[in-house]
Amino acid sequence: MFVGFARVSTDGQTLDAQHAALAVAGADKVFAEKISGAVSDRNALAKAIAALGPGDVLLVTRLDRLARSTRELLNVLDAVAKAGAGFRSLADAWADTATPHGRLMLTVLGGLAEFERELIRARTDEGRKRAQARGVRFGRKLKLTAHQQQDAIARRELARLWPKLVGATTSATQRSRGSRLWALIGSLPKLTARPRSFCRSRPFY
Repeated sequence: MFVGFARVSTDGQTLDAQHAALAVAGADKVFAEKISGAVSDRNALAKAIAALGPGDVLLVTRLDRLARSTRELLNVLDAVAKAGAGFRSLADAWADTATPHGRLMLTVLGGLAEFERELIRARTDEGRKRAQARGVRFGRKLKLTAHQQQDAIARRELARLWPKLVGATTSATQRSRGSRLWALIGSLPKLTARPRSFCRSRPFY
């Protein structure tokens, strides 16, 4: 079975010429859509590929009706191949997977696309290493500033020591713990400013 696919970019364009060409080529079904080729979510194309079975052929009038880039074309052809079907472009004689010449050309395109991906990956890695050497930090920005981190650490230590100091005695051990506690309390106003009225009316002890 021959499954045709037609596409135009805008509503002002017509699909009639593509429908006629696909009918002459023997298309049994034609899936058409009016959408930009730059859009990745293309329902009519997905339906055309889903309609393919082993031995079927996907027909288009020109390659640019199917894909806008080599990578996108190869992705579509891979989906067609997984369905056990073939591909043919009416205006591009070399793009016919039913012929050895067409399969050779598509294999070359796939090799070039893979080579291009490797070049991009290598350049990206080199740029990342140079940026890291300059001190650039990758990933998400820190949620807390250095000042806020110190404040959080001090508060966590205060919360850990406080229960041990409830009902403190005058022993040397408790005095040592108390001195650590008040050292932490003394550091908190430096990290997080507190209103004077709050400090006078709500002492820590």
